[in-house]
Amino acid sequence: LYGAVAGIALLWAAPMVAHHSFAAEFDAEKRITLRGTLTKIEIINPHGWIYVDVKNPDGSITNWAVEAGSANTLLKRGLRKTSFPVGSEVVIKGFLAKNGRRVANGQTVTFQDGRDFFLGSSGTPGAPQNP
Repeated sequence: LYGAVAGIALLWAAPMVAHHSFAAEFDAEKRITLRGTLTKIEIINPHGWIYVDVKNPDGSITNWAVEAGSANTLLKRGLRKTSFPVGSEVVIKGFLAKNGRRVANGQTVTFQDGRDFFLGSSGTPGAPQNP
């Protein structure tokens, strides 16, 4: 019985370990604007992810991972995977990761046709307020 209880406790705790607060990973003082080509989108929990190829000043390309709200949050806003066609040119505004990796917490994404979506998770402790 002890083994079963311990196993259930570990399963219950695993998702909590994977989740983090905004302030633990991102810097609210370091805003970033990324202009590039959408390469992939994942609408998953605990956070969705958008991947964008951004051209560097030297002409090379860097793929950025941009964290979005949870799958449930994005779906409640009416956003679907089909809302983000791969190959689209986008501008993403957000906040840099503290660890220096090419990761950002997305706040908004704007498409060339003017569509603008809020990506952030408004209930995340430490996260900046909605735009």
